[in-house]
Amino acid sequence: MKTLLSVLSLIISISAFSQQTLNIFIITTDGFRWKEVFFGADSLIINDPRFVKDIALSKELFWEEKMEERRKKLMPFFWNTVARSGQLYGNRQLKNRVNNKNLYRISYPGYNEIFTGYADPFVIKNSPVNNKNINILEYLNALPAYNGKVVAFTSWDIFPFIFNKKRNSLNINSSYILTGSDDSSTIINKVQNSIINKTGTRHDLLTFVSAKDYIQSNHPRVVMISLGETDEFAHQGRYDLYLQQANSVDRMIAELWYFVQTDSFYKDQTTFIITTDHGRGARHTNWTTHNMIAKGSGDAWLALLGNGIEPLGEMRSAEKLYLNQVAATVAALLG
Repeated sequence: MKTLLSVLSLIISISAFSQQTLNIFIITTDGFRWKEVFFGADSLIINDPRFVKDIALSKELFWEEKMEERRKKLMPFFWNTVARSGQLYGNRQLKNRVNNKNLYRISYPGYNEIFTGYADPFVIKNSPVNNKNINILEYLNALPAYNGKVVAFTSWDIFPFIFNKKRNSLNINSSYILTGSDDSSTIINKVQNSIINKTGTRHDLLTFVSAKDYIQSNHPRVVMISLGETDEFAHQGRYDLYLQQANSVDRMIAELWYFVQTDSFYKDQTTFIITTDHGRGARHTNWTTHNMIAKGSGDAWLALLGNGIEPLGEMRSAEKLYLNQVAATVAALLG
């Protein structure tokens, strides 16, 4: 069995950070393409009535002729704040690449790779099977400095198996699991209980407000938030909703960053790592899917912001990073 310690050499191979940090937030949005991060709305897809119900309105919301304005319209926090004060990796047009190391290009193998540092060739399905590999969250939670201060909030209900909660008793709030017992948690739980057609992926907004409520009350040091509706809407072939959700994810991260920078526990002592678990089909005819054979499915991206991160903006160097480097980068940032 591979362990995290065997891959500590796989730290991101650039001057990504200049010093250690005290707190880490790892945020993922499932199956969100690098193309939308760096180019904004795709002209071919947003004009295709198969994927957009109201083309005129969607373009009013998310379209600009100039690429720089278009991407900022879709993801203003990324391009006003991260690009100014942090780092963005994965613009393949600039030969700056971020890739899956695993061959399967689906979610369970992708998240296993991110959080264990190991592209396990035997993790091949999105099934509720407990992961044998040790992940960075349980590794940190076992250390005295972080014990009880590590938490994960996820939209997708497979995460307790990916993180093997049965083995390590990590604090994981996944899918429609109810939150704490204070007044705000009671309200969130009432909303969760009111959802009639629950699926395996909780609404991202509920995941986010549950996470933020917990963070405000408990001040954990390591936080993982995984949002899932970008992938859900993409599989439904709803590019309009996919763009809307990406815009919402950008806004949620902005709100969380504002909280962090105005809270004395976190201010200037916290680092955000933001990424995705896999890519999607690169062509406008197959953007809805991702797998071993759909070209583009292994293309990812990565954003870094916060304490210790050099403000280098959009990375323009020709290099190739892999998602299996994230876990060791977290460990290095935390010393």
